[in-house]
Amino acid sequence: MSSAISIGQATLLGIVEGITEFLPVSSTGHLKITEGLMGIPVDDTSVVGFTAVIQVGAIAAVLMYFFKDIVRIVSAWGRGLAHREQRYHHDYKFAWWVICATIPIVIVGLAAKPFIEGPLASLWVVAGSLVVGSGVMWVADQMGRHKRGEDDTSFKDAMLVGCSQILALLFPGFSRSGATMSTALILDLDRVAATRLSFFLGIPALTGAGLYELKDAVGAGVGAAPLVVGTAVSFVVAYASIAWLLKFVAKHSFNAFVIYRIAIGLLLFGLLGTGVLTA
Repeated sequence: MSSAISIGQATLLGIVEGITEFLPVSSTGHLKITEGLMGIPVDDTSVVGFTAVIQVGAIAAVLMYFFKDIVRIVSAWGRGLAHREQRYHHDYKFAWWVICATIPIVIVGLAAKPFIEGPLASLWVVAGSLVVGSGVMWVADQMGRHKRGEDDTSFKDAMLVGCSQILALLFPGFSRSGATMSTALILDLDRVAATRLSFFLGIPALTGAGLYELKDAVGAGVGAAPLVVGTAVSFVVAYASIAWLLKFVAKHSFNAFVIYRIAIGLLLFGLLGTGVLTA
């Protein structure tokens, strides 16, 4: 049986995933648009699984880019578990915050899976979420005071930002990065702190989604070769994207992303309305 996704298509989707996974522009939205233009059914079980699995390549890029930070946080967590006096350390507490902040999206993801892979996978939803999410991002960037750094984050911050990931889960196009960064900005974190917190909270959520969907991607019609190629390409491209984004947000607002998202959303509405793409 031939694969539902070819090597060439997997390469292109890997590039799109790597560029957009951590930018606040919605990787899911861009992947669905790309799949639609290539004639790939966006709501097919194997395709949904494929897009979740190649996210693991992007997550691997985060793990490598933030390797020293992750080792520091995990080490502090381990020391805190073993020694009570180590539990005052911010890194120990931060590790627990990431764990706790991941629980809501896991619960909603499992409970709403039929809707996420069914009606909510529509490109109409993606287009609307791109535009609405742009407004949320612009408001957050304008109202945020950008006065708190990474060391100033609290359990409340982590939980609110973690829960905001549910918006992107239910409304593909809203953008997980966009939702988490916007929430962090509303909580007055600066742009770099908001971006880094988004990265750390994305590691368990996206890794878990990719591993959970692996059986569907392979068993439902996507070959191993396209999965490997798509994941490898997304890793390489995502690493470069992460490095660029952190440098960009240190000196610029999110206005460029807002304008881009609105343009893509309106374009998608046009393609759907004229029948070039089907929802």
